[in-house]
Amino acid sequence: MDKIDELLTRGVENIYPSKKELETLLRSGKKIRLYLGIDPSGARLHVGHMAVLRKLRQFQDLGHKVILLVADFTGMIGDPTGKAGERKMLTHKQVMENAKTYKEQAGRVIRFSGENSVEIKNNSTWLSSLTFKEIIELAGNFTVQQMIERDMFQKRLSDQKPIGLHEFLYPLMQGYDSVAMDVDLEVGGADQTFNMLCGRTLLKNLKNKNKFVLAVPLIADKNGVKIGKTEGNVIALTANPEEFFALVMTLPDEVLINCFESLTDLPTTEIIKIAQHLKQGQNPIEVKKYLAFTLTRMLNSEKDAQKAQKEFEKVVQGGELPSEIQGIRLSAKEEIAWADFLVKYNLAKSKSDAKRLIEQGGVEIGGERVGDPKEILIPENNAVIKVGKKNFVKLIVE
Repeated sequence: MDKIDELLTRGVENIYPSKKELETLLRSGKKIRLYLGIDPSGARLHVGHMAVLRKLRQFQDLGHKVILLVADFTGMIGDPTGKAGERKMLTHKQVMENAKTYKEQAGRVIRFSGENSVEIKNNSTWLSSLTFKEIIELAGNFTVQQMIERDMFQKRLSDQKPIGLHEFLYPLMQGYDSVAMDVDLEVGGADQTFNMLCGRTLLKNLKNKNKFVLAVPLIADKNGVKIGKTEGNVIALTANPEEFFALVMTLPDEVLINCFESLTDLPTTEIIKIAQHLKQGQNPIEVKKYLAFTLTRMLNSEKDAQKAQKEFEKVVQGGELPSEIQGIRLSAKEEIAWADFLVKYNLAKSKSDAKRLIEQGGVEIGGERVGDPKEILIPENNAVIKVGKKNFVKLIVE
């Protein structure tokens, strides 16, 4: 495949109105204007973002004008796509706090300096100044039936769960981003197809312009649960190499080939061989380690990837202690229950999560299991606490 064919085929689920039309445009030599929008509903970009960011990088390398849109206005509303209930609205201060390092994180994949650098924009620039009259006029381009027929809204209706009127406005606002930036193409995850096509409708109706939509397949498990910030299974692009490697190793087997296709530069012929070996019974652990090494190297360095793999093999597979263990300082007189300790030092998300970890035998101190969430921790200097398979801390008693 040449670069354009690979751009429009590998790691692509759908192109609207068609791959043929977009290919004809790109082969004409015209440089197009395209964008990816990211809602700052969380502070960390992850491997799900990596798939779409890599697609942007391919367009960038071919000389096209790329925009990374920090969707600070729509991020306050929250995308209803795929959600079983209303999302809690955020303040502008919250979304800007989440987005403050997005440029640095995305810079692991796309270029913000040098020749043909990526431009970064915020959609509050135009959305916050729309008048009520203008919003009504925009809403006139869509019907209630179009909105209500979406799967998640049908599910909520059958479950008698509320649908906020503001949720109908989300795709309208995202669609207007395309008009405000006058783009030729929008790139996004396949779950964003409805929202991206709203932008296509608005550009056609308001400017008589044909906007293309390129949808990238989601990194999701066999149940359709995607890797993402609101799903609680984030593999952050800026996680330290050891943590990143270990998190990639937790990916379900069924997403491995998708990850090689969407997240790496491995030749297609090699990916086909990997898929064949898996079908023939190759241990998926070895394939995961190859994927984890490849991605860690891409986002960090060869040396970091080698060190991360050795650490994983030593700690997770070999059952040894990590080379470096975070220290937690405690007073010798401090009295704290184990469940409270785990929550206080971010070793568990909540007290119920801490209780579950302990009751399932997932917490040890000095190699001995902790059995009761209410038991008082006895501080012992240099005692190593293990939480789950890969979280270790060492007590420093003062």
